[in-house]
Amino acid sequence: MKRIIIICEGETEQEFCKKTLYPHFLTREIIIQASLIKKTRGGIASWASLKKQIENHLKEDSTAFVTTLIDYYGIYRKDNFPKWDESIHIVDKNERMNILESGMYHDIHDDLRSRFLPYMQLHEFEGLLFNNVNIFYQIIPQDELVGEDELLETFNHYENPEMINDQVHTSPSHRLKRIILGYNKIVYGNIIAETIGLPQIRSKSPRFNGWIIKLENI
Repeated sequence: MKRIIIICEGETEQEFCKKTLYPHFLTREIIIQASLIKKTRGGIASWASLKKQIENHLKEDSTAFVTTLIDYYGIYRKDNFPKWDESIHIVDKNERMNILESGMYHDIHDDLRSRFLPYMQLHEFEGLLFNNVNIFYQIIPQDELVGEDELLETFNHYENPEMINDQVHTSPSHRLKRIILGYNKIVYGNIIAETIGLPQIRSKSPRFNGWIIKLENI
């Protein structure tokens, strides 16, 4: 079997890989291993730290592929991601992600990069959860669904959940905290994701779907 190591930004993404991606790829004779990012501060790691972790994984197993599941939201210029200054002038955020991923790919050592598939989530992983409004009514107790107006407004405004914007108060994770009383991102995030199911998540999130296709075709 082939093996893909997914370097995850946090425990929510790691659980998603274990519970949702692992069984999907196992049917394709691909083993998914979800590894947490070695952070240098509260959020995402600097590129130097992430690059070292990527290359170490690639060196440890010459047959394994490595990819990333990290959020664009929370990365700053001081993190020194390749092509950052070039990317911030691009208005189309999907194209901006493409430029950053290209920079990441080409900054990995020549002998290793053929097994590296960079992926950056736009904007947060939690955006993928805004897929089907009925799922919220199905699994969230009525007394915990305290932000129903914002829930409906979000679904009405964003056909593609990946485009839910990245300002602090309007980011997907902050919306969910207001919508669901006592929201726990690891618990609720994966309950919602499992209930939606990978095929439906892919159908509404084209950038995420493109990443999955690349992994399926290694």
